[in-house]
Amino acid sequence: MSGATTDLLLARLGGVAPRTGIVLGSGLGSLVDAVENAIRIPYADLPSFPVSSVSGHAGEMVIGSLGAVSVIMLSGRVHYYERGDANAMRAPIEVLKGLGVTELILTNSAGSLREDMPPGSVMRISDHINFSGTNPLVGLDGDDRFVGMTNAYDADLAARMEAAARTLDIPLSSGVYMWFSGPSFETPAEIRMARVLGADAVGMSTVPEVLIARHLGLKVAAASVITNFGAGMTGDELSHHETKDMAPIGGKRLAAILAEMIAGGG
Repeated sequence: MSGATTDLLLARLGGVAPRTGIVLGSGLGSLVDAVENAIRIPYADLPSFPVSSVSGHAGEMVIGSLGAVSVIMLSGRVHYYERGDANAMRAPIEVLKGLGVTELILTNSAGSLREDMPPGSVMRISDHINFSGTNPLVGLDGDDRFVGMTNAYDADLAARMEAAARTLDIPLSSGVYMWFSGPSFETPAEIRMARVLGADAVGMSTVPEVLIARHLGLKVAAASVITNFGAGMTGDELSHHETKDMAPIGGKRLAAILAEMIAGGG
């Protein structure tokens, strides 16, 4: 089914072959607005594309350019917790590869486990911990399912992201992201555990996309927009409204970093 979608898009794009794909989480609308000569296609118009039920996720593909560089963006994603399917984003990522994408940049909103990384911060994901108990590669056949994850996050892409942040003088932390299945937020006890295990931020997405992308041979970089502190760190209750309210603050910073990383050469 993803092959039919790829063929449809190849015909529509008329030879445009973006090398860079970006999956946008909440709060990254300003990056979509920066795309020049944008072609926007709702997920609902694309066979095999899942449509998210989560508010704050637009659900459209955007193809255009940042500076002189062609890009393709997935504005919004489907999460594991929506259907209990860790493979929910496989078809869209397969389509990106079929269109010529070789490097994939993933973004998300996350909760911070560090006092020095408050809401509004941006964190480059240097590594991850899969605490969900599931994996999108389960059930696949062949030896290629045994994907090495020592270098899951590409060093060259990481360096370009860091260089872009320095050029713009935007603080960019780096750290380990722990994937919880969601949709409920973590408990204070789970946050204490995550800190002991070495996590710097927690969230409900991205890791399955990294696993799928690496299985497909794509280079990966990822970053989190920090929207809150983890449960129990402040005494406040967490909510999705807080995520949606805070995401645009750090989202503007991350959008600027990604635009510089891609259009400015990082």
